[in-house]
Amino acid sequence: MAGEDVAQAFVGFVGLMGDRAFAFVRTPGPKGFPWHTGREQEDLVLFRPHFREAEAATLPLDIEKTFKMAPGVNPIFPAEDAFEIDVATPDGRTLPLRSAELKAVIERRAGYAVTLRFSERSLYDCRPVSLFGNATARGLEDELAMPIDRRRFRANLYANWAEDRPYREDELVGRTLQIGERLRLAVLERDPRCKMITIDPETGQTEPRVLLHVAKAHDGMAGVYAAVLVEGVVGQGDPIHLI
Repeated sequence: MAGEDVAQAFVGFVGLMGDRAFAFVRTPGPKGFPWHTGREQEDLVLFRPHFREAEAATLPLDIEKTFKMAPGVNPIFPAEDAFEIDVATPDGRTLPLRSAELKAVIERRAGYAVTLRFSERSLYDCRPVSLFGNATARGLEDELAMPIDRRRFRANLYANWAEDRPYREDELVGRTLQIGERLRLAVLERDPRCKMITIDPETGQTEPRVLLHVAKAHDGMAGVYAAVLVEGVVGQGDPIHLI
């Protein structure tokens, strides 16, 4: 579904707290990739979920006390009901994520049965953290001569680089970044892209040229994946340092 901007979030070894806490799974699903995503139903990106209590869903309990303890101590996550979500549907309704009504809408549009899964630790399908430079979206706009909404790339973190160069993040593979006071990320690899970047996040319409261009001009990659070395809270506007 659509992503949601949050003011801040805890970034742990398993990713951003609250990110993909829920997932619809095809029932029965094919082996290897059971998730129901925009690849299977393009207009899924037009469903807009919102946490009922965004801060409760993105920050662990007593996090400052945890940070003062020995390295490696994991903060306790809140109870499951802190992650409750309502979803604005394309037809103008707002439905609880867990409701039978929303499940029925998804199944009718998908053409098969789905099951909702929950985990307080993210149900991402690849790496725990993705990072994308805002300048890269502008670079792709110039190359394709069309507007490019950065949300096509569905990153956890969007960066404004001091150099303000497209694809700056590609040069950071193998390096370590510190974001804010504590968070440290090891940039592991460039992010291989799929059909999702062809889907306009506002209309749900697909534009195959986007993926074809990224495949031909950039080896199919856009943005980077990272792993967490030191857990921390990241907020909008936090500085990024190369260390």
